[in-house]
Amino acid sequence: MDLMLPEKFQHILRVMNTNIDGQLKIMYAITSIKGVGRRYANVVCKKADIDLNKRAGELTEDEVEKLVTVMSNPRQYKIPDWFLNRQKDVDDGKHSQLMSGALETKLREDLERLKRIRSHRGIRHYWGYVN
Repeated sequence: MDLMLPEKFQHILRVMNTNIDGQLKIMYAITSIKGVGRRYANVVCKKADIDLNKRAGELTEDEVEKLVTVMSNPRQYKIPDWFLNRQKDVDDGKHSQLMSGALETKLREDLERLKRIRSHRGIRHYWGYVN
């Protein structure tokens, strides 16, 4: 990191209801968002045309908006279906990338559905045998 910080440097960014450390490189910084791993972060940064060596605090508002747009709509930016974390959703059969609050909600709904249909996995969750 440079010895002198730029004037517009932000130490903490708020992206998708998550605080992001501005001192980390952007690829590693956005992995703090639940549902975004290193590989997905790498692809998103490349699709949004953001330099991977740039720090998260150095991003402009336009770059942050572009990043959020690519993360929210990965299929529009030609990110393949096998890269997404929600493939063939049980409810609608679509592929999607879930992040932050939506991911937690879907996981809770899936567990409730498994318990309701009395599947082996659902029963083990109900009894508390699953870590």
